[in-house]
Amino acid sequence: MIQKLNYRRMYSVKFKKPFLTGVLMVMLIGLTVLQSCKKHQSQVGAHLVEATGNKVFGKIDMDEFGKRMKSAISERSKTLKNPKFTDALYAANNYEPVLVEKFLPDSGLIRAANTIALAEDHGLSPEAFKLSKFKSLLQKTYDKAAVKDLDLAYQTIIDLELAASNSITTYSQAMEYGLVSPRRIYAQYYTKTKRPDSLSFKKPYQTTDLVAFLDSIQPKSADYKMLQQALKQNTLAPGHSAEESKRIIQVNLERLRWQNNPSEEKYVWVNIPEYQLHVIENGKAALTMKVCVGEGREQPAGQSLAEYDDDDLEKDRPFNRETPQLKSMIHSVQVNPVWNIPQSIATNEIATQAAKDRYYLSNNNIDVFYKGKLVEDPETIDWRAEDVGKTYAFKQRPGDDNSLGKIKFLFNNQSSVYLHDTPAKAAFNQTVRAVSHGCVRVEQPLELARALFGPGKKFDRISTGMASTDPRAEDISLPKQIPVYLSYFTCWRDPSGTLKFAKDVYGLDAVLYTHLFKG
Repeated sequence: MIQKLNYRRMYSVKFKKPFLTGVLMVMLIGLTVLQSCKKHQSQVGAHLVEATGNKVFGKIDMDEFGKRMKSAISERSKTLKNPKFTDALYAANNYEPVLVEKFLPDSGLIRAANTIALAEDHGLSPEAFKLSKFKSLLQKTYDKAAVKDLDLAYQTIIDLELAASNSITTYSQAMEYGLVSPRRIYAQYYTKTKRPDSLSFKKPYQTTDLVAFLDSIQPKSADYKMLQQALKQNTLAPGHSAEESKRIIQVNLERLRWQNNPSEEKYVWVNIPEYQLHVIENGKAALTMKVCVGEGREQPAGQSLAEYDDDDLEKDRPFNRETPQLKSMIHSVQVNPVWNIPQSIATNEIATQAAKDRYYLSNNNIDVFYKGKLVEDPETIDWRAEDVGKTYAFKQRPGDDNSLGKIKFLFNNQSSVYLHDTPAKAAFNQTVRAVSHGCVRVEQPLELARALFGPGKKFDRISTGMASTDPRAEDISLPKQIPVYLSYFTCWRDPSGTLKFAKDVYGLDAVLYTHLFKG
Protein backbone atom coordinates (compact mmCIF):
# COMPACT_ATOMS: atom_id res chain seq x y z
CA MET A 1 0.00 0.00 0.00
CA ILE A 2 2.79 2.36 0.87
CA GLN A 3 4.54 1.58 -2.40
CA LYS A 4 1.42 2.39 -4.39
CA LEU A 5 0.99 5.67 -2.60
CA ASN A 6 4.62 6.66 -3.20
CA TYR A 7 4.26 5.71 -6.82
CA ARG A 8 1.15 7.85 -7.22
CA ARG A 9 2.67 10.78 -5.37
CA MET A 10 5.75 10.64 -7.64
CA TYR A 11 3.60 11.07 -10.72
CA SER A 12 1.08 13.44 -9.23
CA VAL A 13 3.61 16.29 -9.04
CA LYS A 14 2.22 19.27 -10.94
CA PHE A 15 4.58 20.98 -13.42
CA LYS A 16 4.27 24.63 -14.26
CA LYS A 17 2.88 25.38 -17.70
CA PRO A 18 6.07 26.99 -19.18
CA PHE A 19 8.08 23.90 -18.25
CA LEU A 20 5.55 21.60 -19.87
CA THR A 21 5.49 23.74 -22.96
CA GLY A 22 9.32 23.61 -23.24
CA VAL A 23 9.41 19.84 -22.85
CA LEU A 24 6.72 19.40 -25.48
CA MET A 25 8.56 21.71 -27.87
CA VAL A 26 11.81 19.78 -27.51
CA MET A 27 9.97 16.53 -28.07
CA LEU A 28 8.19 17.92 -31.13
CA ILE A 29 11.42 19.32 -32.63
CA GLY A 30 13.20 16.02 -32.07
CA LEU A 31 10.33 14.14 -33.66
CA THR A 32 10.25 16.57 -36.60
CA VAL A 33 14.01 16.27 -37.19
CA LEU A 34 13.79 12.49 -37.00
CA GLN A 35 10.89 12.43 -39.42
CA SER A 36 12.69 14.94 -41.67
CA CYS A 37 15.85 12.81 -41.74
CA LYS A 38 13.86 9.68 -42.45
CA LYS A 39 11.84 11.52 -45.05
CA HIS A 40 14.99 12.87 -46.69
CA GLN A 41 16.63 9.46 -46.69
CA SER A 42 13.60 7.88 -48.26
CA GLN A 43 13.40 10.69 -50.82
CA VAL A 44 17.02 10.29 -51.93
CA GLY A 45 16.58 6.56 -52.31
CA ALA A 46 13.20 6.98 -54.02
CA HIS A 47 14.62 9.51 -56.47
CA LEU A 48 17.49 7.20 -57.36
CA VAL A 49 15.14 4.26 -57.80
CA GLU A 50 12.85 6.34 -59.97
CA ALA A 51 15.72 7.65 -62.10
CA THR A 52 17.48 4.32 -62.61
CA GLY A 53 14.80 1.70 -62.08
CA ASN A 54 17.16 -0.07 -59.66
CA LYS A 55 15.45 -0.82 -56.31
CA VAL A 56 18.76 -1.44 -54.52
CA PHE A 57 19.29 2.34 -54.32
CA GLY A 58 16.19 2.54 -52.14
CA LYS A 59 18.10 0.73 -49.36
CA ILE A 60 20.74 3.46 -49.02
CA ASP A 61 20.98 4.89 -45.50
CA MET A 62 22.11 8.52 -45.59
CA ASP A 63 24.00 8.36 -42.29
CA GLU A 64 26.04 5.46 -43.61
CA PHE A 65 26.42 7.20 -46.97
CA GLY A 66 27.78 10.32 -45.27
CA LYS A 67 30.45 8.33 -43.43
CA ARG A 68 31.56 6.61 -46.62
CA MET A 69 31.48 9.83 -48.62
CA LYS A 70 33.65 11.66 -46.08
CA SER A 71 36.21 8.85 -46.14
CA ALA A 72 36.23 8.77 -49.94
CA ILE A 73 36.95 12.51 -50.22
CA SER A 74 39.83 12.17 -47.75
CA GLU A 75 41.30 9.14 -49.51
CA ARG A 76 41.05 10.71 -52.98
CA SER A 77 42.23 14.20 -52.11
CA LYS A 78 45.26 13.93 -54.41
CA THR A 79 43.12 13.03 -57.43
CA LEU A 80 40.54 15.80 -56.94
CA LYS A 81 41.06 19.11 -58.72
CA ASN A 82 40.00 21.18 -55.70
CA PRO A 83 40.17 18.89 -52.65
CA LYS A 84 39.80 21.63 -50.02
CA PHE A 85 36.80 23.22 -51.72
CA THR A 86 35.27 19.79 -52.29
CA ASP A 87 35.55 18.68 -48.68
CA ALA A 88 34.26 22.02 -47.33
CA LEU A 89 31.23 21.96 -49.60
CA TYR A 90 30.23 18.40 -48.81
CA ALA A 91 30.87 18.89 -45.09
CA ALA A 92 28.40 21.78 -45.20
CA ASN A 93 25.88 19.42 -46.86
CA ASN A 94 26.30 16.47 -44.47
CA TYR A 95 28.32 14.63 -47.14
CA GLU A 96 25.18 13.98 -49.18
CA PRO A 97 25.25 13.39 -52.97
CA VAL A 98 24.18 16.93 -53.87
CA LEU A 99 24.68 16.77 -57.64
CA VAL A 100 23.29 13.27 -58.03
CA GLU A 101 20.26 14.11 -55.90
CA LYS A 102 19.51 17.34 -57.79
CA PHE A 103 20.42 16.48 -61.36
CA LEU A 104 20.25 12.73 -61.92
CA PRO A 105 16.42 12.56 -61.85
CA ASP A 106 15.97 15.23 -64.56
CA SER A 107 18.86 13.89 -66.73
CA GLY A 108 20.82 17.03 -65.85
CA LEU A 109 24.04 15.08 -65.35
CA ILE A 110 23.69 13.40 -68.73
CA ARG A 111 23.12 16.73 -70.45
CA ALA A 112 26.02 18.29 -68.53
CA ALA A 113 28.30 15.51 -69.80
CA ASN A 114 27.10 16.22 -73.34
CA THR A 115 27.96 19.91 -72.87
CA ILE A 116 31.45 19.09 -71.64
CA ALA A 117 31.90 16.82 -74.68
CA LEU A 118 31.76 20.01 -76.79
CA ALA A 119 34.88 21.43 -75.11
CA GLU A 120 36.76 21.10 -78.40
CA ASP A 121 34.70 24.05 -79.68
CA HIS A 122 36.68 26.06 -77.12
CA GLY A 123 40.03 24.59 -78.10
CA LEU A 124 40.11 22.27 -75.09
CA SER A 125 40.15 18.51 -74.72
CA PRO A 126 37.11 16.98 -72.98
CA GLU A 127 39.58 14.76 -71.16
CA ALA A 128 40.93 17.84 -69.37
CA PHE A 129 37.69 17.44 -67.39
CA LYS A 130 37.90 13.63 -67.00
CA LEU A 131 34.83 13.22 -69.18
CA SER A 132 35.34 9.53 -69.99
CA LYS A 133 35.30 8.61 -66.31
CA PHE A 134 32.24 10.78 -65.68
CA LYS A 135 30.30 9.20 -68.57
CA SER A 136 31.36 5.68 -67.62
CA LEU A 137 30.03 6.13 -64.09
CA LEU A 138 26.80 7.60 -65.40
CA GLN A 139 26.35 4.53 -67.56
CA LYS A 140 27.13 2.22 -64.64
CA THR A 141 24.57 3.97 -62.44
CA TYR A 142 21.84 3.19 -64.93
CA ASP A 143 22.97 -0.43 -65.36
CA LYS A 144 21.06 -2.72 -62.97
CA ALA A 145 23.43 -5.59 -63.69
CA ALA A 146 26.42 -3.50 -62.60
CA VAL A 147 24.88 -2.42 -59.28
CA LYS A 148 23.51 -5.57 -57.68
CA ASP A 149 23.91 -5.01 -53.95
CA LEU A 150 23.91 -2.26 -51.35
CA ASP A 151 27.71 -1.97 -51.08
CA LEU A 152 27.92 -1.43 -54.85
CA ALA A 153 25.09 1.10 -54.59
CA TYR A 154 27.01 3.17 -52.03
CA GLN A 155 30.23 2.93 -54.03
CA THR A 156 28.63 3.79 -57.36
CA ILE A 157 26.83 6.91 -56.12
CA ILE A 158 29.94 8.13 -54.29
CA ASP A 159 32.07 7.56 -57.39
CA LEU A 160 29.52 9.30 -59.62
CA GLU A 161 29.10 12.25 -57.26
CA LEU A 162 32.83 12.90 -57.04
CA ALA A 163 33.37 12.39 -60.77
CA ALA A 164 30.51 14.77 -61.56
CA SER A 165 31.89 17.30 -59.09
CA ASN A 166 35.38 17.12 -60.57
CA SER A 167 34.24 17.35 -64.19
CA ILE A 168 31.56 20.00 -63.81
CA THR A 169 33.40 22.37 -61.47
CA THR A 170 36.64 22.16 -63.47
CA TYR A 171 34.78 22.80 -66.71
CA SER A 172 32.76 25.72 -65.33
CA GLN A 173 35.86 27.36 -63.88
CA ALA A 174 37.77 26.84 -67.15
CA MET A 175 35.00 28.58 -69.08
CA GLU A 176 34.89 31.52 -66.70
CA TYR A 177 38.56 31.92 -65.80
CA GLY A 178 40.66 29.72 -68.08
CA LEU A 179 42.03 26.26 -67.47
CA VAL A 180 45.60 27.42 -66.73
CA SER A 181 46.77 30.21 -64.42
CA PRO A 182 49.11 32.51 -66.39
CA ARG A 183 50.96 33.54 -63.26
CA ARG A 184 51.82 29.92 -62.57
CA ILE A 185 53.42 29.28 -65.97
CA TYR A 186 54.93 32.63 -67.03
CA ALA A 187 57.97 34.08 -65.28
CA GLN A 188 57.35 37.65 -66.47
CA TYR A 189 53.61 37.99 -66.04
CA TYR A 190 52.37 40.88 -63.90
CA THR A 191 48.79 41.42 -65.09
CA LYS A 192 46.23 41.08 -62.31
CA THR A 193 44.13 38.08 -63.33
CA LYS A 194 41.09 36.90 -61.40
CA ARG A 195 41.16 33.18 -60.63
CA PRO A 196 38.50 30.74 -59.38
CA ASP A 197 37.63 30.71 -55.68
CA SER A 198 35.28 28.90 -53.32
CA LEU A 199 32.32 31.01 -54.47
CA SER A 200 32.81 30.10 -58.13
CA PHE A 201 33.29 26.47 -57.11
CA LYS A 202 29.84 26.42 -55.49
CA LYS A 203 27.94 27.79 -58.49
CA PRO A 204 27.07 24.45 -60.16
CA TYR A 205 25.72 23.17 -56.84
CA GLN A 206 23.54 26.23 -56.28
CA THR A 207 21.85 26.37 -59.67
CA THR A 208 18.47 24.77 -60.34
CA ASP A 209 19.22 24.18 -64.04
CA LEU A 210 22.71 22.80 -64.52
CA VAL A 211 22.82 22.90 -68.32
CA ALA A 212 21.40 26.43 -68.47
CA PHE A 213 24.14 27.46 -66.04
CA LEU A 214 26.90 25.84 -68.12
CA ASP A 215 25.52 27.55 -71.23
CA SER A 216 25.39 30.93 -69.48
CA ILE A 217 29.10 30.97 -68.66
CA GLN A 218 30.33 30.36 -72.22
CA PRO A 219 32.58 33.27 -73.33
CA LYS A 220 30.57 35.47 -75.70
CA SER A 221 32.86 38.34 -76.74
CA ALA A 222 33.30 39.15 -80.43
CA ASP A 223 37.02 38.40 -80.09
CA TYR A 224 36.33 34.94 -78.68
CA LYS A 225 33.67 34.08 -81.25
CA MET A 226 35.99 35.05 -84.10
CA LEU A 227 38.71 32.70 -82.86
CA GLN A 228 36.14 29.93 -82.32
CA GLN A 229 35.01 30.36 -85.90
CA ALA A 230 38.60 30.23 -87.13
CA LEU A 231 39.10 27.00 -85.17
CA LYS A 232 35.99 25.39 -86.64
CA GLN A 233 36.90 26.47 -90.16
CA ASN A 234 40.47 25.14 -89.83
CA THR A 235 41.90 28.57 -90.65
CA LEU A 236 45.60 28.42 -91.51
CA ALA A 237 48.13 30.75 -89.90
CA PRO A 238 50.64 32.07 -92.47
CA GLY A 239 53.63 29.75 -92.72
CA HIS A 240 52.16 27.11 -90.41
CA SER A 241 50.68 23.66 -90.92
CA ALA A 242 47.04 22.89 -90.17
CA GLU A 243 48.00 21.26 -86.85
CA GLU A 244 50.18 24.18 -85.78
CA SER A 245 47.50 26.68 -86.79
CA LYS A 246 44.97 24.80 -84.66
CA ARG A 247 47.27 24.95 -81.66
CA ILE A 248 47.95 28.66 -82.11
CA ILE A 249 44.20 29.36 -82.06
CA GLN A 250 43.71 27.06 -79.06
CA VAL A 251 46.24 28.87 -76.85
CA ASN A 252 44.85 32.28 -77.78
CA LEU A 253 41.32 31.18 -76.93
CA GLU A 254 42.69 30.30 -73.50
CA ARG A 255 44.18 33.79 -73.18
CA LEU A 256 40.78 35.29 -73.93
CA ARG A 257 39.24 33.24 -71.11
CA TRP A 258 41.57 34.80 -68.56
CA GLN A 259 39.86 37.43 -66.46
CA ASN A 260 42.30 40.20 -67.31
CA ASN A 261 41.17 41.64 -70.65
CA PRO A 262 40.59 45.41 -71.01
CA SER A 263 37.16 46.70 -70.07
CA GLU A 264 37.86 50.44 -69.73
CA GLU A 265 36.46 52.99 -72.18
CA LYS A 266 39.96 54.26 -72.95
CA TYR A 267 43.28 52.44 -72.64
CA VAL A 268 46.63 51.85 -74.30
CA TRP A 269 47.13 48.34 -75.65
CA VAL A 270 50.48 46.99 -76.81
CA ASN A 271 50.37 43.54 -78.37
CA ILE A 272 53.99 42.40 -78.06
CA PRO A 273 54.12 39.89 -80.97
CA GLU A 274 52.31 42.37 -83.24
CA TYR A 275 54.84 45.17 -82.57
CA GLN A 276 51.92 47.60 -82.47
CA LEU A 277 50.44 50.07 -80.00
CA HIS A 278 46.75 50.99 -80.08
CA VAL A 279 44.98 53.71 -78.13
CA ILE A 280 41.48 52.28 -77.76
CA GLU A 281 38.49 54.52 -77.11
CA ASN A 282 34.99 53.06 -76.81
CA GLY A 283 36.08 49.82 -78.47
CA LYS A 284 37.75 51.45 -81.48
CA ALA A 285 41.36 52.35 -82.28
CA ALA A 286 41.79 56.11 -81.96
CA LEU A 287 45.52 55.81 -82.69
CA THR A 288 47.77 52.99 -83.96
CA MET A 289 51.55 52.99 -84.35
CA LYS A 290 54.55 50.70 -84.61
CA VAL A 291 56.58 49.82 -81.54
CA CYS A 292 59.84 48.05 -80.81
CA VAL A 293 59.75 45.56 -77.95
CA GLY A 294 62.30 43.55 -75.98
CA GLU A 295 64.49 41.00 -77.69
CA GLY A 296 63.17 37.44 -77.85
CA ARG A 297 64.87 34.26 -76.77
CA GLU A 298 66.81 32.23 -79.29
CA GLN A 299 64.85 29.16 -80.29
CA PRO A 300 66.29 26.02 -81.91
CA ALA A 301 66.13 26.09 -85.69
CA GLY A 302 63.11 24.26 -87.03
CA GLN A 303 61.33 24.06 -83.68
CA SER A 304 57.59 24.46 -84.04
CA LEU A 305 54.63 24.60 -81.72
CA ALA A 306 53.54 21.15 -82.86
CA GLU A 307 56.93 19.67 -81.96
CA TYR A 308 57.32 21.34 -78.58
CA ASP A 309 57.44 18.96 -75.64
CA ASP A 310 58.88 19.30 -72.16
CA ASP A 311 57.42 17.05 -69.50
CA ASP A 312 59.47 18.73 -66.79
CA LEU A 313 58.39 22.27 -67.67
CA GLU A 314 57.03 24.17 -64.68
CA LYS A 315 57.53 27.78 -65.76
CA ASP A 316 59.05 29.36 -68.85
CA ARG A 317 62.58 30.72 -68.71
CA PRO A 318 62.62 34.10 -70.47
CA PHE A 319 65.54 35.96 -71.98
CA ASN A 320 66.28 38.90 -69.67
CA ARG A 321 65.46 41.48 -72.37
CA GLU A 322 61.92 40.33 -73.04
CA THR A 323 59.11 42.82 -72.52
CA PRO A 324 56.92 41.56 -69.63
CA GLN A 325 53.18 41.10 -69.74
CA LEU A 326 51.58 43.61 -67.39
CA LYS A 327 48.75 46.00 -66.69
CA SER A 328 49.33 49.36 -65.02
CA MET A 329 48.28 53.01 -65.13
CA ILE A 330 50.17 55.69 -67.08
CA HIS A 331 50.43 58.50 -64.56
CA SER A 332 52.91 60.96 -66.08
CA VAL A 333 55.54 61.66 -68.70
CA GLN A 334 59.07 62.98 -68.51
CA VAL A 335 59.99 65.33 -71.33
CA ASN A 336 63.69 65.27 -72.24
CA PRO A 337 64.21 62.36 -69.86
CA VAL A 338 67.29 61.39 -67.93
CA TRP A 339 68.10 57.72 -68.51
CA ASN A 340 69.00 55.87 -65.34
CA ILE A 341 70.95 53.09 -67.01
CA PRO A 342 70.10 49.63 -65.59
CA GLN A 343 72.93 47.73 -63.95
CA SER A 344 72.75 44.92 -66.49
CA ILE A 345 73.32 47.35 -69.35
CA ALA A 346 75.99 49.19 -67.38
CA THR A 347 77.88 45.94 -66.81
CA ASN A 348 77.46 44.32 -70.20
CA GLU A 349 77.62 47.37 -72.45
CA ILE A 350 78.58 50.73 -70.93
CA ALA A 351 81.65 49.59 -69.02
CA THR A 352 82.78 47.49 -71.98
CA GLN A 353 82.49 50.44 -74.37
CA ALA A 354 84.22 52.78 -71.91
CA ALA A 355 87.14 50.34 -71.71
CA LYS A 356 87.48 50.41 -75.49
CA ASP A 357 86.98 54.15 -76.02
CA ARG A 358 88.08 56.77 -73.49
CA TYR A 359 85.67 59.30 -75.08
CA TYR A 360 82.64 56.99 -75.16
CA LEU A 361 81.01 58.40 -71.99
CA SER A 362 81.44 62.09 -72.88
CA ASN A 363 80.38 61.55 -76.49
CA ASN A 364 77.16 59.94 -75.28
CA ASN A 365 76.45 62.44 -72.46
CA ILE A 366 76.76 59.75 -69.79
CA ASP A 367 77.60 60.75 -66.22
CA VAL A 368 79.16 58.34 -63.75
CA PHE A 369 78.29 58.24 -60.04
CA TYR A 370 79.96 56.57 -57.10
CA LYS A 371 77.80 56.17 -53.99
CA GLY A 372 75.50 58.91 -55.27
CA LYS A 373 78.23 61.44 -56.06
CA LEU A 374 79.22 62.54 -59.56
CA VAL A 375 82.65 61.30 -60.67
CA GLU A 376 84.28 64.39 -62.15
CA ASP A 377 86.92 62.52 -64.16
CA PRO A 378 85.69 59.05 -65.27
CA GLU A 379 89.01 58.46 -67.06
CA THR A 380 90.57 57.72 -63.67
CA ILE A 381 88.39 54.59 -63.40
CA ASP A 382 89.86 51.23 -64.35
CA TRP A 383 87.11 50.08 -66.70
CA ARG A 384 88.69 46.64 -67.03
CA ALA A 385 88.31 45.92 -63.31
CA GLU A 386 85.93 43.15 -62.25
CA ASP A 387 82.38 44.25 -61.36
CA VAL A 388 83.11 47.84 -62.35
CA GLY A 389 79.60 48.07 -63.85
CA LYS A 390 78.14 47.19 -60.44
CA THR A 391 80.37 49.57 -58.50
CA TYR A 392 79.29 52.68 -60.38
CA ALA A 393 75.91 54.11 -61.45
CA PHE A 394 75.34 55.69 -64.86
CA LYS A 395 72.92 58.33 -66.12
CA GLN A 396 72.52 59.69 -69.63
CA ARG A 397 71.67 63.39 -69.80
CA PRO A 398 68.80 64.73 -71.97
CA GLY A 399 69.65 65.33 -75.61
CA ASP A 400 69.23 64.16 -79.18
CA ASP A 401 71.27 61.02 -78.56
CA ASN A 402 69.52 60.02 -75.34
CA SER A 403 68.38 56.41 -75.66
CA LEU A 404 64.93 57.36 -74.38
CA GLY A 405 64.55 60.08 -77.01
CA LYS A 406 62.54 63.17 -76.12
CA ILE A 407 59.89 61.64 -73.86
CA LYS A 408 59.07 58.64 -71.73
CA PHE A 409 55.63 57.56 -70.48
CA LEU A 410 55.67 56.34 -66.89
CA PHE A 411 53.62 53.69 -65.12
CA ASN A 412 54.34 51.71 -61.96
CA ASN A 413 55.65 48.18 -62.49
CA GLN A 414 58.19 45.84 -60.95
CA SER A 415 60.18 45.41 -64.18
CA SER A 416 61.18 49.09 -64.52
CA VAL A 417 59.87 49.28 -68.07
CA TYR A 418 58.04 52.15 -69.78
CA LEU A 419 57.01 53.46 -73.17
CA HIS A 420 59.49 55.89 -74.67
CA ASP A 421 60.76 57.74 -77.72
CA THR A 422 64.03 56.71 -79.39
CA PRO A 423 66.69 58.30 -81.61
CA ALA A 424 67.04 54.94 -83.42
CA LYS A 425 64.17 55.48 -85.85
CA ALA A 426 65.44 53.01 -88.46
CA ALA A 427 64.30 50.06 -86.35
CA PHE A 428 60.67 50.93 -87.07
CA ASN A 429 61.26 49.95 -90.72
CA GLN A 430 62.09 46.37 -89.71
CA THR A 431 59.50 43.62 -89.92
CA VAL A 432 60.70 42.00 -86.70
CA ARG A 433 60.99 44.73 -84.10
CA ALA A 434 62.05 42.75 -81.02
CA VAL A 435 65.20 44.83 -80.53
CA SER A 436 64.99 46.70 -77.20
CA HIS A 437 66.23 45.87 -73.71
CA GLY A 438 62.66 45.36 -72.49
CA CYS A 439 61.05 48.79 -72.68
CA VAL A 440 58.65 49.65 -75.50
CA ARG A 441 59.87 52.20 -78.06
CA VAL A 442 57.02 54.10 -79.73
CA GLU A 443 57.09 55.38 -83.29
CA GLN A 444 55.00 58.52 -82.77
CA PRO A 445 55.61 59.72 -79.21
CA LEU A 446 54.17 63.21 -79.69
CA GLU A 447 50.95 61.76 -81.14
CA LEU A 448 50.71 59.36 -78.22
CA ALA A 449 51.08 62.29 -75.81
CA ARG A 450 48.35 64.15 -77.71
CA ALA A 451 46.03 61.13 -77.46
CA LEU A 452 46.61 60.83 -73.71
CA PHE A 453 46.64 64.50 -72.67
CA GLY A 454 44.36 66.03 -75.26
CA PRO A 455 44.73 69.70 -76.25
CA GLY A 456 45.70 72.22 -73.58
CA LYS A 457 48.55 73.76 -71.65
CA LYS A 458 50.10 70.46 -70.56
CA PHE A 459 50.31 69.14 -74.09
CA ASP A 460 51.73 72.47 -75.28
CA ARG A 461 54.48 72.17 -72.65
CA ILE A 462 55.27 68.67 -73.92
CA SER A 463 55.39 69.77 -77.56
CA THR A 464 57.56 72.81 -76.78
CA GLY A 465 59.90 70.83 -74.52
CA MET A 466 60.46 68.10 -77.08
CA ALA A 467 61.38 70.70 -79.73
CA SER A 468 63.72 72.68 -77.43
CA THR A 469 67.38 73.13 -78.40
CA ASP A 470 68.20 73.37 -74.69
CA PRO A 471 66.61 70.15 -73.40
CA ARG A 472 65.84 69.93 -69.71
CA ALA A 473 64.05 67.14 -67.92
CA GLU A 474 60.50 67.98 -66.87
CA ASP A 475 57.86 65.74 -65.28
CA ILE A 476 54.25 66.36 -66.33
CA SER A 477 51.38 64.40 -64.78
CA LEU A 478 48.35 63.20 -66.69
CA PRO A 479 45.06 64.91 -65.78
CA LYS A 480 43.58 61.41 -65.51
CA GLN A 481 45.59 58.20 -65.33
CA ILE A 482 45.06 55.87 -68.28
CA PRO A 483 45.39 52.04 -68.22
CA VAL A 484 48.16 50.43 -70.23
CA TYR A 485 48.23 46.75 -71.17
CA LEU A 486 51.33 44.99 -72.41
CA SER A 487 49.74 41.81 -73.75
CA TYR A 488 50.77 38.76 -75.72
CA PHE A 489 48.49 37.43 -78.47
CA THR A 490 49.68 35.56 -81.54
CA CYS A 491 46.15 35.25 -82.92
CA TRP A 492 43.59 37.96 -82.25
CA ARG A 493 40.77 40.12 -83.56
CA ASP A 494 42.26 43.53 -84.23
CA PRO A 495 40.36 46.80 -83.53
CA SER A 496 39.04 46.81 -87.11
CA GLY A 497 37.51 43.35 -86.64
CA THR A 498 40.08 41.41 -88.72
CA LEU A 499 41.63 38.10 -87.66
CA LYS A 500 45.41 38.49 -87.35
CA PHE A 501 48.34 36.17 -86.67
CA ALA A 502 51.85 36.99 -85.46
CA LYS A 503 55.05 35.06 -84.81
CA ASP A 504 55.50 33.65 -81.30
CA VAL A 505 58.62 35.73 -80.76
CA TYR A 506 59.05 34.75 -77.08
CA GLY A 507 57.96 31.10 -77.39
CA LEU A 508 55.07 31.64 -74.99
CA ASP A 509 52.55 29.76 -77.12
CA ALA A 510 54.58 26.59 -76.72
CA VAL A 511 54.70 27.03 -72.94
CA LEU A 512 50.95 27.55 -72.68
CA TYR A 513 50.09 24.70 -75.04
CA THR A 514 52.22 22.28 -73.00
CA HIS A 515 50.31 23.16 -69.83
CA LEU A 516 46.90 23.02 -71.52
CA PHE A 517 47.39 19.52 -72.86
CA LYS A 518 49.98 17.85 -70.65
CA GLY A 519 47.30 15.71 -69.05
